[in-house]
Amino acid sequence: MSNPQQLRYSKEHEWLSGAEDGVSTVGITEHAANALGDVVFVQLPEVGDTVTAGETCGELESTKSVSDLYSPVSGEVTEVNEDVVNDPSLVNSAPFEGGWLFKVRVAEEPADLLSADEYTAFSAG
Repeated sequence: MSNPQQLRYSKEHEWLSGAEDGVSTVGITEHAANALGDVVFVQLPEVGDTVTAGETCGELESTKSVSDLYSPVSGEVTEVNEDVVNDPSLVNSAPFEGGWLFKVRVAEEPADLLSADEYTAFSAG
């Protein structure tokens, strides 16, 4: 499993893209998607919602379990991926591409986000 180098990662297994005009994309990692199993339902925050780093902002339901979705940063949700809402399996098939979850205008980014190499070591251990 390869974690894209350009992304940053949380210890709750979410990834965060670099900000473009102050907006970053959020998704869950391949490690998390594999651990969940086949995702069958996604509940995401709504556009305009304020999310807080480390706090729940949605839910992922799989054939194995239900898991909370945590925001890796604080800010305002600017877009949600309706493709994932309509086809939750994208979270499993393309966690770093079409399976992204939402975009957020970042107000505050915690200092404890991990690099790809740090996340790989963390998730292996």
